[in-house]
Amino acid sequence: MEVQLRRRENIDDYGCNDQVERLTMMEASSPEAKLGKRVEDLWDNLEPQLSPTDKLNACFESIPVSSFPLAQASQVEIRSDCSLAEAVSILSQHKLLSAPVIDVEAPDDATWIERYIGIVEFAGIAVWILHQSEDDESNRIIPSPKGNGTAAAVTSNGANLATKLESMSPRSAAMTSGNFFGALTASELYKKTTVRDISGTFRWAPFLALQETNSMLTVLLLLSKYKMKGVPVVGDAKVENIITQSAVIHMLAECSGLHWFENFGTKKLTEIGLPLMSPKQVFKVYEDEPVLQAFKLMRLKGVGGVPVVERDGTKAVGNISIRDIQFLLTAPEIYKDCRSITAKDFLVAAKKYREEHHEGSTPALSGMITCKKDDTLKKVILTLDSLKIHRIYVVNEVGSLEGVITLRDIISRLVHEPRNYFGDFFDGVIPMPPNSRV
Repeated sequence: MEVQLRRRENIDDYGCNDQVERLTMMEASSPEAKLGKRVEDLWDNLEPQLSPTDKLNACFESIPVSSFPLAQASQVEIRSDCSLAEAVSILSQHKLLSAPVIDVEAPDDATWIERYIGIVEFAGIAVWILHQSEDDESNRIIPSPKGNGTAAAVTSNGANLATKLESMSPRSAAMTSGNFFGALTASELYKKTTVRDISGTFRWAPFLALQETNSMLTVLLLLSKYKMKGVPVVGDAKVENIITQSAVIHMLAECSGLHWFENFGTKKLTEIGLPLMSPKQVFKVYEDEPVLQAFKLMRLKGVGGVPVVERDGTKAVGNISIRDIQFLLTAPEIYKDCRSITAKDFLVAAKKYREEHHEGSTPALSGMITCKKDDTLKKVILTLDSLKIHRIYVVNEVGSLEGVITLRDIISRLVHEPRNYFGDFFDGVIPMPPNSRV
């Protein structure tokens, strides 16, 4: 392997009832379907006694990451001297959760290792926002506008800040009013703190990059077992592509109808061990709790989204994900009259904002997207892909939560890690963030 590590109900088959017709159409127009056909050709030539997962392992091990379709997001990079406000604006504009950060001090002839210092994402900025919501001013680290020594000061206190964040009480979160976010986004602190300033604190994603000759199996394992949201693929000196969990799910959806996909896609969720989490393991917030509690919970429990449930705890009324932090930062005016922004207030206000700005209604903010345990994996994949969401909640006949299925969960059922595949590569090189599932 050439893995390198940087320290720093019914979804119709896209409206096509004739499966053969759809496959012909996708083969002609979809790079993802062409990749799926390549898997099909390899699948058909493998020994019949191999298990389906062993076959898929062998297929994806034979396909280099350079074969994966290029993502438009791979063209978006953020400068290390970019302010948090600018970073939020860029991520929101391009509808991204994260982007690689370029070191502006790197020389023109820098290698990719020297060029990138990490990945900035909404998750990391959200944690910074949570820290700012603390009512104890003495616990805050206020970066100096001059920048000299700021990054070092913030970095050295990163562990302490994370500990203080964990002790944030419901009362302190409840004291955060709608005016807070307006004041924050207008503050010099928000405008002058750079992504470099927070690079050593909270949730700063490591720059784990692959070469174009690495296999798709390596990518799938990093996205599932090793909980990466996206894996950069580098050329000589720059990121050439970023393969995300969403992109892999889209590829699977485009392969609907191919034999290898149907082999596992037609199985019921319970047949392949989904959902992985039991009802008691699903973290949730009540509709009358402050919305900051939802983001705090995501941080502490290492999850990317939580359901909002009624006070009796039986019915879910919505979903809040880590990417929804943008609604607190890009449109603070919609909360200005709220003494305390509850989870329910957040859902209603964000939905209204999107509709007024002709952005449409997103399922993640307008209601729960659910499935049943006896649904097929194929149906779930098509649902997640068509609605562009990252999780779907499993409910019973009366609508009570029975679990959650994420993109990572699905990919984890596609392949498995062969014995000693990575060996001791990760040991002692860089510790994966404790909450890396966010």
